[in-house]
Amino acid sequence: MGDLVEFIAKALVDNPDEVSVNEVEGSQSIIIELKVAPDDMGKIIGKQGRIAKAIRTVVKAAAIKDNKRVVVEIIQ
Repeated sequence: MGDLVEFIAKALVDNPDEVSVNEVEGSQSIIIELKVAPDDMGKIIGKQGRIAKAIRTVVKAAAIKDNKRVVVEIIQ
């Protein structure tokens, strides 16, 4: 899941080298922490959070086959 988030984020930002993804896996859920450069924060969140919501939707759809709950957190 972390690879998917990293791939999407790197495609959206101006500074792909500063994208970092940390994956914390529990028994029932996975927390994916996404960190980008401060200048790219707007590109990841999007207008009214639309891009962030779309990223979360894609990751949740990919996680259904593993029967896991996925939370994507965007860290400043």
